[in-house]
Parts: sequence; structure tokens; C-alpha cells
Amino acid sequence: MSAQKRITLYTALASPFPHRVRLALEEANATYDTIQISLVNKQEWYQKKVYPERAQVPSPAPSSSSTCRSAQPLPQVPYLIYGGPELHPDEAPSPDAVKIPESLVILEFLADIFPAALLLPADPVLRARARVFTAAVETELLPAQRGFFLMGAPPDAILAALDALQARLPPSGGFAAGPEWSIADAAVMLIFFRLRMSVTLEVGFFAPGAAQAVRAALESPRFARLQRYIADNVARPSMAATWDEVSGATPGGTG
Repeated sequence: MSAQKRITLYTALASPFPHRVRLALEEANATYDTIQISLVNKQEWYQKKVYPERAQVPSPAPSSSSTCRSAQPLPQVPYLIYGGPELHPDEAPSPDAVKIPESLVILEFLADIFPAALLLPADPVLRARARVFTAAVETELLPAQRGFFLMGAPPDAILAALDALQARLPPSGGFAAGPEWSIADAAVMLIFFRLRMSVTLEVGFFAPGAAQAVRAALESPRFARLQRYIADNVARPSMAATWDEVSGATPGGTG
């Protein structure tokens, strides 16, 4: 087997999506570098040298259903570079390196290049279950969370999405796809954490009393299975290496 190529992850402390990737890298016991990007004011070098294809995509025409957009969409994180020499801020990746955007695509890639880590189950049925769970996170939980956190939606939708996701968990214990951890758990865990942190600190565009209602529900017997699932994930070394719930940040910023 050939030696692992260098992995560089462009990340941001304020986003849960790069954290998905860091969890998988830690679970794979991979060696990797991280470079921090500001979500508020992404550095020009990142747009021009690292992620130029995103900066060149034309923005969609404004519509009644869209918010105001900048003239060109900003590059996003995470962005993974596979191969090439060590990178520093303001440096362009090697033309020979593989460049991969999108957290879920990166997770699948890591499962492929680290097969011994079993980031996806070997059983094809459990692999399918992991992917269905991840799809539910993207199509059900994330839209409900954004509506609740950013648009002042009432608690009903986010609580219903949490109910539905909890129902997908194996009832007797374990992780999203079965008894073993997988990238499906990486896909959801930081969404849970940041939701819990936001309602605890009441940071968000919440309707009056909504944050308190969701916090009370999360701590109630209604979500007992979800509470145990979160505790099982928190106990893993990958979480300890990448998340500090007190500060809501990812330690080890240089990877």
C-alpha cells in the first residue's frame, strides 16, 4: 500500500460542516493539517488561489424567494486538499493535488481512502442506513434548524425533525447506522451541539419563549434516546480532540 498523501483541510471555527470532516479524520487516526478561514470576511487569497472555481460561478438571479446575494458567491468551507506539499495561508495548492469541496463528499472520500477505519460499515445494508440517516439530516433537520435559528420559526418544526431523527436511531443503543460509529454520526453531531448551545445561550433570531421551549424539550424524557446517543458520541476521543462545548469551538486549530 502506498503512503498516505498529505491532507490539508480549510476550515472555520464557526461552522459545523468542516467539523464533520475533522471528526472523520480523527476517527481514521489520520495525519492532517488545517488552515483557518474567516466566515465573515473570507481572505482574498483563499478565493483566488485555493478555491477559484467557486468564485467564478455566476450568482443566481435574485428572486422573491432568495435573500440578497453578493455579485459572486464566496468560496465555502470545508475544502480538502489531497496531495502536494505542506501548505500555508496565501499559498496555492499544487496543480497535481486533488481538491474536494462539500463536507458529505469529503466524508465519503475519507471512507474510501481509509478503508481500515470503517468510516462506513462493511455491511451494505448498514451502509445504506448510514446514507439514509445522513440524507435525513440534510433534508429534514438542517432546514428546520435554519428556520428556527434564523427566521424565528416556532419550535414545532425543529422538534418534529428531532423526533423523526431520533426515531431513525437503533432503539437499543449504538450509533446512527448500527453498533459502530460511522460518518453518518459525523454528519449530525455538531448540528445537535450547536442547536443545544444556541438555545442554552439564547443566541439566534428566536420567537419569544421558543429557545426555552426547545431547551426544555431536549432535556426531557421525550428525547431520552437522543440524549444517550449524544452522550455516546461525546465520549469518543474524536470529539474530545475537536470540540470544546464550553467555548463552542474546535480545539487544535492547526490540526
